[in-house]
Amino acid sequence: MPKSAFLPEPAACWVDVDLTAAYVLKTQKNSGEIPWSAGGKTDPWDHVECAMGLTVAGYHGAARKAYEWSFSVQNPDGSWWSEYRNGAPAVASHKDANMTAYVAVGVYHYYLATGDDDFLAEAWPSVRRAIDFTLGLQEITGEIKWAKRKDGSISHRALLTGSSSIYKSLTCAIAIARIMEKDTSAWGLAQQRLGNAIAEAPHLFDQSKSAFAMDWYYPVLSGAIMGPAAAKRIKQSWETFVMAGWGVRCVADKAWVTMAETSELVITLAAMGNLSAAETVFKWMQDKKYDDGAFWTGVTYPEQVVYTQEKTSWTSAAVLLAADVLYDLCPASGLFRHIPSDPYQLSQNKSNTL
Repeated sequence: MPKSAFLPEPAACWVDVDLTAAYVLKTQKNSGEIPWSAGGKTDPWDHVECAMGLTVAGYHGAARKAYEWSFSVQNPDGSWWSEYRNGAPAVASHKDANMTAYVAVGVYHYYLATGDDDFLAEAWPSVRRAIDFTLGLQEITGEIKWAKRKDGSISHRALLTGSSSIYKSLTCAIAIARIMEKDTSAWGLAQQRLGNAIAEAPHLFDQSKSAFAMDWYYPVLSGAIMGPAAAKRIKQSWETFVMAGWGVRCVADKAWVTMAETSELVITLAAMGNLSAAETVFKWMQDKKYDDGAFWTGVTYPEQVVYTQEKTSWTSAAVLLAADVLYDLCPASGLFRHIPSDPYQLSQNKSNTL
């Protein structure tokens, strides 16, 4: 699909991409690991998101180093621990299905941005093992249990946000597999069951998380729910989660907004083709950042108190990804758009005509 058929002429991107990416880069360790903040923990999902942010800004070497760190600490069963400290699993960590699967999104994003076939071949065994581990936690009804504990027991809960993110991971993993000329039939059937569960059987998922904004928009962001159903879902809870001029509440009954959730809503709206609303929400964040390019994690309202002084690398990475979806900063900018085409075809066009 030609770019002009999907996007209007964009306004200038107000984010200082280089400055914000430089903050993410500053948190990266020599090993390639990207923790939440200086001296903070690392989780595999946010680490990948940070690598994607670096890719958007053109720091391909640093992003590749981040993925290579991921490959080096992957467990033999294909999983990652939910938390690392200085490269070692934290005592209380578990094997999170969503955190494990997300490597496929990062790898495919990097490939779309760079066209690096050697990297894709290097990454494929890691992606394959990660997806196989994740689908080992899928129920026959489609939902995916969220984690395996250190003692080998499996949580009885399935999380809607996590399962929705896994849906997107499967889209990317299937695209990678087709490029590698591997059979994707089992993964395709698993994704179909998962998509049906997300769209048609919300009772299968833990309802205690429904007050979180991510449960609202992630089924749409991931592409599990599209078209009129997606528009209806976003409209239904808009007033609950969106604070005009400020951003998106992380939790429905809390008077504070977070920049990561706001960025992800921007991506969701852009994915649906609603570029005007996406850009409006995006601009609400322009004054919610530090002088060094890092964005606030959150802010309370009406007190206007910055919520947590920790400068989270993944918050800035989320802003970079939102900017990319809106302003085509790199050739991977179409990854989250709801374009009705085979994802394999995206990889065949590495220009900005996604």
